[in-house]
Amino acid sequence: MTTDQLPGSAQPGPGAAPGAGALFQLLRDGRARTRAELAQITSLARSTVATRVDALIRSGLVAPVGGAVSTGGRPSARFAINATSRVVLAVDVGASHVSLVVTDLSGLVLAEHAEALSVEAGPERVLAVVAERGTALVETAGHTTQDLAGVGIGLPGPVAHDTGRPADPPIMPGWHDHDVPATLARTFAAPVLVDNDVNLMALGEHRAHWSRVDHLLFVKVATGIGAGIIADHRLDRGAQGTAGDLGHVQVPGLDAEAPCRCGNTGCLEAVAAGPAVAARLREQGLDVDGSAGVVAAVQAGELLAVHAVRQAGRDLGAVLATCVSLLNPSVIVVGGELAEAGEHLLAGVREAVYQRSLPLATTNLRIVPSRTGAGAGALGAAAMVLDAVLAPAAVDAYLAERRSA
Repeated sequence: MTTDQLPGSAQPGPGAAPGAGALFQLLRDGRARTRAELAQITSLARSTVATRVDALIRSGLVAPVGGAVSTGGRPSARFAINATSRVVLAVDVGASHVSLVVTDLSGLVLAEHAEALSVEAGPERVLAVVAERGTALVETAGHTTQDLAGVGIGLPGPVAHDTGRPADPPIMPGWHDHDVPATLARTFAAPVLVDNDVNLMALGEHRAHWSRVDHLLFVKVATGIGAGIIADHRLDRGAQGTAGDLGHVQVPGLDAEAPCRCGNTGCLEAVAAGPAVAARLREQGLDVDGSAGVVAAVQAGELLAVHAVRQAGRDLGAVLATCVSLLNPSVIVVGGELAEAGEHLLAGVREAVYQRSLPLATTNLRIVPSRTGAGAGALGAAAMVLDAVLAPAAVDAYLAERRSA
């Protein structure tokens, strides 16, 4: 099922009174409130609030919490989101791994699993593993697949978010235009949302650690290089969903003949991604393989590796300087496997960004390592699903379906 097919995806018409779904948004923060408090916040009549709260309670989305609050008369009952009533399965598919988590409706992780699996095994094989492991993980979390509010999955390549189909992904042979939602719908009777993994890493990092920051740029440096853009607290996918395709921007004046797997030359990925850095080190006599090998060499104190990673950071920073001028983020978060080399990569990034960008754009700019690490993608996939299925219109449609059932 795609975003367009989600229950309640249509918005209320102009002038329409907000329904129970809008009221529910006030309770998603987990704080318990009375009907009177909700009436005061929304300016709705108490009778209207009572009717909508009762509908949310019957649906299981809201439940009474703790003791009643007394102001001298009859104690008032308090209500909050019933976060354990349903769950979300969130999946991060990488080039060589798959990670799954099950969360409740507040985003709290209830169970998790990760294993090595090459995305080159193809969509049927990889998604079969996702279906099998996902079903088992939901049961580990104390639920059944009937309790699923939705499934979110991130893929390491371009994705048409509205259809959930990969679009010419360079490291995913056999995945082009594969109907990922339909494949997973064979197992899960819940909405399935799909996005690029870096978009979801940006979303996960933002929700977990930078929720008060309006503008954030997340950069993943691993087998490939990509970016996720948070603008005004929202994930910005661009017109066709390719916003943030940083790896195929040409590095200004640096190694312009380096061939890239996209068919062009001089791309950032061709000089600064893990495999490119490893290849350069092998040419200098250091036996390393991929991002993990480069990071291990840096951690072992190999000066060649340290210098190569610092230069990769400078190349990355040269491209990010343009992003800083265009997007003016408050925070740039650098994650991915090569980022585990730590300050050596970040130092190169900062050097180039601060040198090439206007002072006004960098006055309060922070360039920091990822705090969420390998879990960012799965957390972002969960956030994507929760934003969709718990949106006001989606909740109103869910309540309407229950009434008509």
